[in-house]
Parts: sequence; C-alpha cells; structure tokens
Amino acid sequence: MSPPPGRRTLLRLAGLAPLALAARGAGAQAPLARPALPQCRAGTLHLTIDTGWGREAEMIAAALQRREVRATLFLANEPTARGDTSLGPAWAGFWRARAAEGHAFASHTWRHWYFTGDAGPGRVRYVNRRGKGAEMLGADGMRAELTRPIAALRAIAPEAKVLPLWRAPGGHTTPNALRLAAAAGFHHQGWTANGFLGDELSSATHPNDRLLAQALARVRDGEVLLMHWGVRSRREPFGLVFEDLLAGLQAKGFCFALLPAQDA
Repeated sequence: MSPPPGRRTLLRLAGLAPLALAARGAGAQAPLARPALPQCRAGTLHLTIDTGWGREAEMIAAALQRREVRATLFLANEPTARGDTSLGPAWAGFWRARAAEGHAFASHTWRHWYFTGDAGPGRVRYVNRRGKGAEMLGADGMRAELTRPIAALRAIAPEAKVLPLWRAPGGHTTPNALRLAAAAGFHHQGWTANGFLGDELSSATHPNDRLLAQALARVRDGEVLLMHWGVRSRREPFGLVFEDLLAGLQAKGFCFALLPAQDA
C-alpha cells in the first residue's frame, strides 16, 4: 500500500481533544461484536458509504483502492454533482469498477425519500424530503423501492456482491417499514454513534481536521462507519481527509471488513 498523502499529520492531530458530536440518533446502533484476527490488534471496522452527491466519488474510490479497504455501499438513485443521478448510465463504469474491487452493495431505497410514519396495518408513509411528493407504501411498494437499486446494479455488474441489507434514508425507520422490508428479504442496517463521521455537517462548525481528529480518537472495535461519496451542502469536502482517516485507523491496528449479511 502506498503511504498516506500527508495533508494532515497524525502528530498534530493527536493533541486535539475529542469533540462533542452526536450521530443522528435514528440510525445509530451498538457496535458489532467480532472475534479479533491476530493482525487486527485494535479490532475490525465496517465502513459503509451511502450514495450522496457523488462529488468526491473518484477521490474516495482511489483512496479505498490504495489502502486496500473494502466497504459496503448503499445504493440509491440520488441527484449528483454531474447533473444526473447516481444509478444513471454515466455511473455504470464507476459501480462496475467498485464491484470488481470486491466491495459489497446493499439498498438505500430507489428515491431516497423519508419514512415518516405508519398508516394502519402494513402501510407506511413515504415522503420526498424536498417536499415534492408523498405516498403510502404497502408490501409491493416497499419491495419495489428496495429492490430497484439492486436491479439497476445487477444490470451493469451482474457479478456484484449484494447483501440482504437496507438503510433507510436519514436512518429514519418505522415499525411497519422494518416489517415490510423484512418480509421482502431485507434487514435494516444503521451505523454506530462513534461511526458517524460527520461528512453531512457544516464545514464551518465541523471542519475536516476536527472531524478527522474526533474519528481517530473515538472509533473502537466493531464500529459501523457512515459516510457518503460527497455531500452537496458541505463546502470543505470530507474526501480531502478520507485517506488520512484510513491511514490513521490502520496505523492504530484496525482492519476493515464487509458487513455481515444478518447483523442488522
């Protein structure tokens, strides 16, 4: 593996106190318990990446390849910085390359709307977070919403490793959403509180060096880390320190592994 790019030095960051940053509680869960391999003296981490804005996608993918890290990628058909959507034709080569590198995939819903409440037995309210649509999903609607991104992936990368997992946009679930998804064969996968890397937060109040220092100080064995291929509202792209994060965690003795299929 090539050395880290050196935009930030770990010596400088080691002196920074951990920051108080709460994960969005809706998706937080307990760390996953895993037996430690001898070469993973600090433990095993599970990196997950949601689609997001895609602005730093190539930069992040290159860092993953250099550091030999495999992640679990949650797919939705979201608008991107290129003016298209993340599962559109222009992204086929990107996802095909990630499949060839050994990353795993799971569903993040097709439209990336929010589940906001249950409406009687077997129905859940599904709302466009930009305020341009809402509908009630039943069993068939939920199955279609979760399987469509996987079908799009299969069309471009038939060999891709797909896990029977899904992640609700924003981490917001309801009892019916969880039941309907489970009936369709999908187990919900959140993230751990310390695994919330903060790339969705304002860079004015949470600049990259502070997020990096916090992650290096707080991450423990079994964490499920959450980030995106870029976030539209963040002015200082988190991708600029992503490789520093991987290098720092590996230097501490952490290994990375794909999510297991059933531990949601």
